[in-house]
Amino acid sequence: NEGIHGLNHTNATPLPAPIAIGSTWNRDLVLEAGRIAGHEARLLGYHSVYAPILDVARDQRWGRVVECYGEDPFLVSELGVRMVEGIQSQGVASCLKHYVAYGVPKGGRDADCRTDPHITPRELHEIFLYPFRRVIEEAHPMEVMASYNDWNGEPVIASRYFLTELLRKEFGFDGYVVSDSEAVEFVQTKHQVAADYDEAVRQVIEAGLNVRTNFTMP
Repeated sequence: NEGIHGLNHTNATPLPAPIAIGSTWNRDLVLEAGRIAGHEARLLGYHSVYAPILDVARDQRWGRVVECYGEDPFLVSELGVRMVEGIQSQGVASCLKHYVAYGVPKGGRDADCRTDPHITPRELHEIFLYPFRRVIEEAHPMEVMASYNDWNGEPVIASRYFLTELLRKEFGFDGYVVSDSEAVEFVQTKHQVAADYDEAVRQVIEAGLNVRTNFTMP
């Protein structure tokens, strides 16, 4: 279940939006927020909480800045570590999202046109990958969500560089990688680098994806 501002359930505790949580700079409060979300998730039967969001909000035109802790990678990392520790202290998995370069689409546009983030290699590593590396090394989350955007012309979800070389070999991630909703299908339908769905599946499996998700029935 989603859990970026409390577990997304009618019987769970709603919390402020992440952009408001980030403005507090209160690590202890974020740790407690994670504990609450994790505790309620476990009681309601969930095994995974989609939180924290580690996107670094650098373009105010993007409509989902409200879901981010802020524009500073150090702040995002500090609060991300605490959120993971809080959630996983309750016996459920914390899922980092959205890996990676997700929150800065071309022109700040969302939906079907979210692609082609204008990020240099140095910015990618020093700003946008930095929170993921920090949180993985310090808090050991059990889950990472692969985003459905591309970078440098390659879909992240079909990239062995991102899902295996960086995430597992360099950052030391030892959990499982889940797709954002419909990201596997987008390898064919949006990015058009696979001839059909079967080819898209082959690409993402070889890249390092473990679990496919979608909001539609299989």
